[in-house]
Amino acid sequence: MPRILITGATSGIGKELAHQLSDKGHILSLVGRREERLQEIQNELKGEVYIHPLDVTDLDMAEKVFKELIEKMGGMDIMILNAGVGRARTMNPWEVDEQIIDVNVRAFSHGLHYAFTYFMEQGHGHIVGISSIASLAASHRAAAYTASKHFISNYMTGFRQKARRFDADIYVTDIRPGFVWTEMTQNNKGMFWVAPVEKATRQIVKAIEKKKSHAYITKRWRLVAWVLKLVPQWLWDRI
Repeated sequence: MPRILITGATSGIGKELAHQLSDKGHILSLVGRREERLQEIQNELKGEVYIHPLDVTDLDMAEKVFKELIEKMGGMDIMILNAGVGRARTMNPWEVDEQIIDVNVRAFSHGLHYAFTYFMEQGHGHIVGISSIASLAASHRAAAYTASKHFISNYMTGFRQKARRFDADIYVTDIRPGFVWTEMTQNNKGMFWVAPVEKATRQIVKAIEKKKSHAYITKRWRLVAWVLKLVPQWLWDRI
């Protein structure tokens, strides 16, 4: 059975991924900031599950925790980089933007680089990153968030190209959700096509199993992606 490490596993998509992947019999390692949440999830799951509290922005500690959990699992086949934060507000204080950049850019890129290096040495592996439909368009209400998700998608594309250049058996899957009902989004206004987290996660799991290069979640958001790619920048600047 695949051995999977999931970051940001204490709520939302990360938590639901843990449940659905555990139901399939996979061996899991879960990390997140809230230790009590991790313990609750571990108690809810039936299979082999390891947990460790972690602030992914502490890069030195992250390397130690990843290594420890991988050793406990006896290896790693898939790493799911799900940890992320965001806030939609036209004028964020710098501390908010800084946190978004630290988690969504620095910690994400560190985790992906760690996984890619590990899988190169191992000879195979699969990296999954949770980006967003927001990666396709900047927003004055969420400048740092949309920019961070654009970075995530482009960073994954670059590492997918690296794998091909090295002829490595490494897959990189870019998951781009639209609106999903989670703790992070429940107070957002103006959401549409909002998917229950269970449905969204089922589609994410299928995309992982098919080793897709990218997937819009839910599938209807592919239509929005097409529109976003066609809208010229001058028009976006006026919206």
